[in-house]
Amino acid sequence: MATLSLDIRQRILARYDEGQDTRAVIAKRFCVSLGMVKKLIQQRKRIGEIGPLHYRAGRKPMITQRHKDRLRALIEKRPDTTLAEFRTALRLGCSLTAIHKALAGMGMTYKKRRFGPVSRIAQT
Repeated sequence: MATLSLDIRQRILARYDEGQDTRAVIAKRFCVSLGMVKKLIQQRKRIGEIGPLHYRAGRKPMITQRHKDRLRALIEKRPDTTLAEFRTALRLGCSLTAIHKALAGMGMTYKKRRFGPVSRIAQT
């Protein structure tokens, strides 16, 4: 279902504020559900906005900025820490892939022989 435009939302609430019609009549007049009218009224009371709240939808990230700062400190302290050890140290309940993606997003990568000599490939 498409999101209601801001104009329609304003007109619904203006009609409600007039107090002449019930919520059911308003819903029928604007071809929306009664639940939508109730939701708009409650949303305006609760947060003072009547616009769509799509930006709040979806799952919230489990790894916050505070976790990322702590990850960076742990890497500086001990660069060879595994993802499982990070998860235990931060007391996170997420997957190892989530930690890997968070580290990649921070620009942190794991390279095995960072300071060691380059391996030699000899002809056989």
